[in-house]
Amino acid sequence: QVQLVESGGGLVQAGGSLRLSCAASGRTFSINYMAWFRQAPGKEREFVARIRLSGDFTYYANSVKGRFTISRDNAKSTVYLQMNSLKPEDTAVYFCAADRSALGFEVRETAYDYWGQGTQVTVSS
Repeated sequence: QVQLVESGGGLVQAGGSLRLSCAASGRTFSINYMAWFRQAPGKEREFVARIRLSGDFTYYANSVKGRFTISRDNAKSTVYLQMNSLKPEDTAVYFCAADRSALGFEVRETAYDYWGQGTQVTVSS
């Protein structure tokens, strides 16, 4: 099993920045990719960004490309999501997810094996 714990959410004004963290523990050697998803009120959960835990592969949703950056610190078993130029439409609960597969461009939430509990991000206008 793998446990994921997110942190770093909060309230920020439009145009501001936040950095989310996701700390993984347990059988982390089984994970190949980690990702961030988000779910806004009344909407389905959607893919935000994905990173491979070796090499330099990253992949972003078009809605966040150029504003968000996903990164990792393998020594700390932690993945980050740096969010800049935040917009009110970025308001959502942000979830960290881990994937044991080797597929690069996986955006379906059903493909992920482990999930965190989520952290709220609220962007005021």
